Amino acid sequence: MSSTSHQFSHQKARSPGPGRPRAFDESVALEAALLVFWQKGYEATSLEDLTKAMGLSRSSFYAAFESKQALFRRALSHYSCNGLQNLKDVAHSAEGNPVDAMMQALSNPQGGEKGCMLVNCITELAPHDEGVAEIGRRHLEKIEETFAEVLDPENPDAMRDRARALSSLAIGTLALRKAGYPADRIADTLKQVKVILPD
Repeated sequence: MSSTSHQFSHQKARSPGPGRPRAFDESVALEAALLVFWQKGYEATSLEDLTKAMGLSRSSFYAAFESKQALFRRALSHYSCNGLQNLKDVAHSAEGNPVDAMMQALSNPQGGEKGCMLVNCITELAPHDEGVAEIGRRHLEKIEETFAEVLDPENPDAMRDRARALSSLAIGTLALRKAGYPADRIADTLKQVKVILPD
């Protein structure tokens, strides 16, 4: 999510040698697809957009990913996995308060109006696609788990309500960012962490 997601690679799939089957790095292909989906949205993204960005022929695309919908779900899961790992890295490497570092990483006030890929997709597609909805639910639950483990490593279950409130605040600022709210107002919103964590 936001700054917690890894930087997208612009490398395309490798072209095969003469007479050899097409070989490609699936991770690179998924990242290329993600960038297209993020820029254009799911519905506006065409198969031609995807094959061009991924460096695949149509036959290779269908052999590897079966359909646009199947590719999208795999790409979204890939994005989620990397984003969650990066969030844990932020928490473990924070020099100051790890909760503050996680809130900044999730909300990324300076990130502009593109928003978070996963939150955008939940908004656009989850009401009509149970697979996307499930990926979104798992992602949000894992964010809550990470907050809870940081708040109380010995008893994270006792922190789940606060963790959910923190997650909701961070995700909510993404909507503000996408709506064009200035970074300083988003930063002010994040200060409400002290209300959730009065202790």
